[in-house]
Amino acid sequence: MHGRQVLIHSRFEAMTKGNALLKELRTMLQSSADPERKIGQERYFKGTIRSHGIPMPVVLKIGRTFLNKMKPASKTEIFEICEDLWKSGNFEESIIACHWSRYPKKEYARADMKIFERWVRNYIGNWASCDTFCNHTVAMLLEKFPDQLVVLKKWARSNNRWMRRAAAVSLIVPAHKGLFLEHVLEIATILLEDKDDMVQKGYGWMLKVAWDAHPGDLYAFITTHKDRMPRTALRYAIEKWPPAQRAIAMR
Repeated sequence: MHGRQVLIHSRFEAMTKGNALLKELRTMLQSSADPERKIGQERYFKGTIRSHGIPMPVVLKIGRTFLNKMKPASKTEIFEICEDLWKSGNFEESIIACHWSRYPKKEYARADMKIFERWVRNYIGNWASCDTFCNHTVAMLLEKFPDQLVVLKKWARSNNRWMRRAAAVSLIVPAHKGLFLEHVLEIATILLEDKDDMVQKGYGWMLKVAWDAHPGDLYAFITTHKDRMPRTALRYAIEKWPPAQRAIAMR
């Protein structure tokens, strides 16, 4: 075969293998479904998910099993399968997509931020998928390409509540490492008076985590802005403060 024919043939084989594994994965998820747990899980998430009711350790184990079956797979192949998982609208499949998208982290490129943005905008509809995806996959890309932090400022101004939450929770792990303080405070400023409790909890959590590495900066920021912060965000943000300081902040 000529080079182009080889490429097309390899691509076809990869798609065929991916489709077969995806079908097998979905069959296993369906066979692990628990109808009673499904009802409780969907009630807990207040109707924002459609699930099989599978315990998370089981979901993660199934995900690891099928990821191993896919190896070796390119970043493109992994991302295409992740897209199919996201499109399903199923909670367990979305969690597997979150974890699989970390696998090719060494191959991440700046352009992948556009893919991740599309997934957040089009497919994320609950805090668990948002946090699982952004805490790790998005955070890994941002640490590798800090110039992409500018994208989070756009997310923070979105009409989509999950994009606004994603702008904050994508900085949780970097903030824990003491990174990107300037961006943490800028995102918090944009989201400061947000009316959505999911967003308030997200940026409050981000400020709480950033406190460990930068207590002075966080104390100054929060005491300056606490009268404008919703109580939910403030409670999250000062959770690690000494009791006396916390009491003063909550007055």
